Amino acid sequence: MFLLQLIISCIISAMQKKKLRVAILFGGKSAEHEVSIQSAKNVYNSLDKKKYDITLIGIDKKGEWHVLAEKYLMASSFTKELSYAREKNKVSDILPSPFYSPLKGEGIRGIDVVFPVLHGPYGEDGSMQGLLQISNVSFVGPGVLGSAIGMDKDVTKRLLRDAGLPVAKFLVFQKSALDHIVFRKVAQQLGVPFFVKPANLGSSVGVSKVHNEKEFATALEEAFTYDNKILLEQYIQGKEIECSVLGNDTPIVSIPGEIIAHHEFYSYEAKYLDENGAELKIPAGLPAKKVKEVQQLALQVFKILCLESMARIDFFYTPEGKFYVNEANTIPGFTNISMYPKLWEASGISYSELVDRLLQLAIERQQRQNKLRTSR
Repeated sequence: MFLLQLIISCIISAMQKKKLRVAILFGGKSAEHEVSIQSAKNVYNSLDKKKYDITLIGIDKKGEWHVLAEKYLMASSFTKELSYAREKNKVSDILPSPFYSPLKGEGIRGIDVVFPVLHGPYGEDGSMQGLLQISNVSFVGPGVLGSAIGMDKDVTKRLLRDAGLPVAKFLVFQKSALDHIVFRKVAQQLGVPFFVKPANLGSSVGVSKVHNEKEFATALEEAFTYDNKILLEQYIQGKEIECSVLGNDTPIVSIPGEIIAHHEFYSYEAKYLDENGAELKIPAGLPAKKVKEVQQLALQVFKILCLESMARIDFFYTPEGKFYVNEANTIPGFTNISMYPKLWEASGISYSELVDRLLQLAIERQQRQNKLRTSR
């Protein structure tokens, strides 16, 4: 009897010591490729190596998958391109898909959960989420529907507008209509200045603030180089407020923070290239009543857009005290300056605890999904 108890105790102890096998997926075929790499570095650094067995998987701009050593990821920066050199015997079929195996060979088996730190198209838009879901792999972040909705600014704004939430006036154009987009007509509807944005991109890539007809032509050309659909949006004067949301069925909201841009707007350069380009004010300078209001709005956005796991919800706050929903980021940045983890840290959840929670939420969702009946 004692021997049996000892054996059981040893088995339980071994199971408790077993590391969770986590794959960090980063890079990707997107203009936000470099931002993704910097996010991946911070996620990797925050993971407890005693608890997790970590595999680093970089997707280059051609869409090829590479298992990388830590040294390659750590050597990268916004000004130094990541080396995707493959290491011998490190490439493997980690996704048990019957029709798609991005990594083939021997070496790495049985990933428990994937943390996709892929910003923009081909990673944040539901395509990667679909692959992982079909492959029955747990993954961090919203599912296919929420990811696709959150990526498309046009669909996001229409859903929020129809639900009665406040959004700025906007117009949407396809590339095929380029010759019919007239500055005078846009200015009459949106006022001047206004913004021109690719509909499916983040990190302010391809975004321009337009003051006149000459800038308009350049802005259209720039936006259409990144997407075949663009958004023309009313300029809302006011503070830029952001909230972080965490959870599946019962999400929670962080304290709000404020972005104070030192450029004309919170551009890619202000975010990532100019160390003095913006200031993060946490908590935001809002009255207590307005803090509760924006937190409730963030929860509404999260639910209306069918989001899960995590999202950063961005707002404008006018001098008159009105909030406008700007957008939802379903895989928010995890760089050194990113608001999503900083807001949680200020709300009492450390970076490492945040990543732990996100991994657990991914596993819980997959377990819940696996309990659903697949036959009558």
